[in-house]
Amino acid sequence: MVVLSVPAEVTVILLDIEGTTTPIAFVKDILFPYIEENVKEYLQTHWEEEECQQDVSLLRKQAEEDAHLDGAVPIPAASGNGVDDLQQMIQAVVDNVCWQMSLDRKTTALKQLQGHMWRAAFTAGRMKAEFFADVVPAVRKWREAGMKVYIYSSGSVEAQKLLFGHSTEGDILELVDGHFDTKIGHKVESESYRKIADSIGCSTNNILFLTDVTREASAAEEADVHVAVVVRPGNAGLTDDEKTYYSLITSFSELYLPSST
Repeated sequence: MVVLSVPAEVTVILLDIEGTTTPIAFVKDILFPYIEENVKEYLQTHWEEEECQQDVSLLRKQAEEDAHLDGAVPIPAASGNGVDDLQQMIQAVVDNVCWQMSLDRKTTALKQLQGHMWRAAFTAGRMKAEFFADVVPAVRKWREAGMKVYIYSSGSVEAQKLLFGHSTEGDILELVDGHFDTKIGHKVESESYRKIADSIGCSTNNILFLTDVTREASAAEEADVHVAVVVRPGNAGLTDDEKTYYSLITSFSELYLPSST
């Protein structure tokens, strides 16, 4: 087995989710299709609720900003109180959401609605988050060794907590010391990693970041964060240069903590 020694100064392990702790297939084949298949029913059921109305108005604002884009889908404001009017508006929101998702947009408006829909699905027991088998045992071991464990994902903090709170391993939220999403900055910008270190109250070289995306790894490295690239089934392939340059692991069990000897 390949063993990667964790540098002695590392006290924090920062984890990406998709492709690192969780199979990309779970996100691509279960989480996202769930939104497209259920968004209409969800809007019809929750339309009168304040939270749903806030989601819709955020999406409408985003649609106005997107008006100049090719294929953009406008969301009309309510004109009357007719049932047809309502159905037309719901359909416009559905079309807008599907259009944004087809382009893999990460707008706050889209992520907020997705987060609320997933919350409803997870809490109703309609789905459970999947984690790679090595993740939970490794995280328990790191914590016993005194490491802090944080999550940094482009999915909202709320969505992250849902995954860890409703997983096939049960509720494992207590294994995580804190969560970061793109509100702190984008994952391909090195400044985001400095902000995370400030927020945790450590220096960037006290952090080991595990991700499957080399652009994120490179941004983290620029900020003086230690990095290992996680190679999992279903992840994007790496170039020969990337394979040579980065420390690679295929399982969290391959990380060796000097402090735990």
